Amino acid sequence: MAILPDLVPLYLRAGLEVTVQSRAGVHALASDEAYQAAGALVVDAVEASSVDVLLHVRPLSPQAVGKLRPGAITVGFCSPSAELDTVRALRDARVTSFAMELVPRISRAQSMDALTSQALVAGYRCVLEAAMRLPRFFPLFMTAAGTVPPARVLVLGAGVAGLQAIATAKRLGAVVSAYDVRPASADEVRSMGGTFVTLDLEAIEGTGGYAREQSEERAKRQQELLAPFIAGSDVLITTAAVPGRPAPRLVTAAMAAAMKPGSVVVDLAAETGGNVEGARPGEDQEIAVPGGTIRLLGMKDAASAMPADASRLYAKNLANLLLLMRSCPTSTTRWSPGRA
Repeated sequence: MAILPDLVPLYLRAGLEVTVQSRAGVHALASDEAYQAAGALVVDAVEASSVDVLLHVRPLSPQAVGKLRPGAITVGFCSPSAELDTVRALRDARVTSFAMELVPRISRAQSMDALTSQALVAGYRCVLEAAMRLPRFFPLFMTAAGTVPPARVLVLGAGVAGLQAIATAKRLGAVVSAYDVRPASADEVRSMGGTFVTLDLEAIEGTGGYAREQSEERAKRQQELLAPFIAGSDVLITTAAVPGRPAPRLVTAAMAAAMKPGSVVVDLAAETGGNVEGARPGEDQEIAVPGGTIRLLGMKDAASAMPADASRLYAKNLANLLLLMRSCPTSTTRWSPGRA
């Protein structure tokens, strides 16, 4: 949800009117009555042509953009590199759109960094999904009936989502290791309690804390070096992404098939092409391997699996950006008391 009841007063004090579609916040535990008590107008359907600012979560469709008035502003995730039809529709409709995934990763903009806040939720959730599917305990248990060894978890990609996955798996008692193409991630992995996997490859650090795309030859060599680490893991979680590009292919079907029966693979990048060959967003597949099967889960809109806290963080990101625009004395946008 792009706005929660406790943020409505912030918009009202800034001179804005807030209109919310009925039951839009129900999954985020925000009732229509809570919005009304906070001062928002709750309607059956928001008339896009009547708003000055439209706050949204997922990218808008070209049809939705066509209903907005010229000069309107939208704020939300836009996926501009993938949603080209929507970008053209925004241009033709003379609508200004602020893409939350393009907020710069600088100190001033940390409170508006929705990619980071949602990656935090996604990294946590993917470990829970893996734990529910793994037919073993995560932690070590020493009992009168014998010792149960801990699960071994490997995380590929040590960005915000990867680091949260490491921390969550560690809290559950697993033995956690992680790999990232950026050597600078090693200290962060260790700070979360994980072991950093070092491969004999050159670094490919990108800008803004992201990795940059690697060559085909390097990618193949990386797969060869990662193969034994993957085969020795009970759980594999992949979170690698390159902004504006398809997700890098880190794990081939043959590499996944070398894992032990009962192992679980969770691909957090499935929506952008997948780090794991064969992963499909929103699908939980059972893959045959020698001696049994493994589970391959392609995550889809992972943050929405925890709508209450995902909305809490996302709505505050949007409020921080929009209210900064509202208060900025040098802004070229002419704001009269409007409706959001």
